[in-house]
Amino acid sequence: MATGCAATEQEALSLLTAQAVRSRAKQMLEVGLRDGLAHFTIDLDRVDRVADAVIAITRNSYPTLVIPFHARWRHFVLVGADRWAAKADAVSWPDHATRGRAEFDLAIVSVLLDAGAGPSWRYRDDVTGQSIGRSEGLALASLDMFASGAFSAGARDPFRVEADLLAKLPLATLQGGFQVTEKNPLVGLDGRVDLLRRLGRLVMERSQIFGSKDRPRPGGLFDHLAASAKDGTIAAPTLLSEVLLQLGPIWPSRLVLAGIPLGDCWRHGAIKTGDATDGLVPLHKLSQWLTYSLIEPLQRAGLEVTDIDGLTGLAEYRNGGLFVDHDVLRLRHADDAARAHDVSSALVVEWRALTVALLDLLAEQIRDRLGCSAHHLPLAGLLEGGRWAAGRAIAFERRGDGSPPIKVISDGTVF
Repeated sequence: MATGCAATEQEALSLLTAQAVRSRAKQMLEVGLRDGLAHFTIDLDRVDRVADAVIAITRNSYPTLVIPFHARWRHFVLVGADRWAAKADAVSWPDHATRGRAEFDLAIVSVLLDAGAGPSWRYRDDVTGQSIGRSEGLALASLDMFASGAFSAGARDPFRVEADLLAKLPLATLQGGFQVTEKNPLVGLDGRVDLLRRLGRLVMERSQIFGSKDRPRPGGLFDHLAASAKDGTIAAPTLLSEVLLQLGPIWPSRLVLAGIPLGDCWRHGAIKTGDATDGLVPLHKLSQWLTYSLIEPLQRAGLEVTDIDGLTGLAEYRNGGLFVDHDVLRLRHADDAARAHDVSSALVVEWRALTVALLDLLAEQIRDRLGCSAHHLPLAGLLEGGRWAAGRAIAFERRGDGSPPIKVISDGTVF
């Protein structure tokens, strides 16, 4: 659906940036602090309690405060064993780019499959015998599929994703790979399959981007980004904008401005800009999660990624639930907690945008209390160190199944 006919390409592209996510989230918070939002009130005095919870988890998990980036790669570590690193290190890669393409293939597919699994789905790990749910289970399932060659045309080269195979991926392949049954349902399975098929078609259509050094594959984005680096350096916000621009058309049923798909971007009347982007709130959760996950493969290939703090926190239910469960955010109408809300609803858009702005405030407070600079404790480290985990911890404390405090209707492509 189009947002207007007078928009320019420049206005549309301005929404495909981390800066737009951050600035409009901040505007939402400012409106909320003036008591101008329809669904939430805000109590910043309670951010102290959130900081206490996050610091406690961070110190327990990383006593030296040396924290890896928040990225999909962390979910491939199980019982202290890094499953992907063990597989990748056993391969004689001919060059850094070959490994980079494989890691981009894995990261892109795995992150796109990472929307909320629902409370009941589990993946049984053959190595440990554990049944693992939620994001960690989705990660392991996607890694096992990738490593087994489920997306590759040849058994001799399993660590790749072929665009033509992805474009016609059978539903049964994902059902089997994710061990989905009537007793083990996965939320949004059809949406996930459709998203991967869209990815395959897009990659084939844009072979000049995704097939410059190899057959068209999602991992071809590695070559495109490496070629755009200046003196071996690329900024993280530039990575995000490229991810949004190159992969944007895969997202279904979303807003389009000046012919450009806007991805994870929604309407809310509180956002005033005075131009064609008025009322639009970009959040780009999965795209930013993917961007964080592409940083390490680029670094392993010898490229320097700068301005990682230029990215934002992730507008998802664990980070957002952290602030609701600690009463920083309070629903104006208590019965809203009992209903499920569409991801495009004003309530959910408010919640997600406020989450991004509050994560920035929380980061400042945690750094002050720990005596750390942004360089020593970047946003990506704070996300990994304790904020997401703190959201999960209080969710289980408040609700036995660990479900979020606000129910969101998911199609498997947002959260």
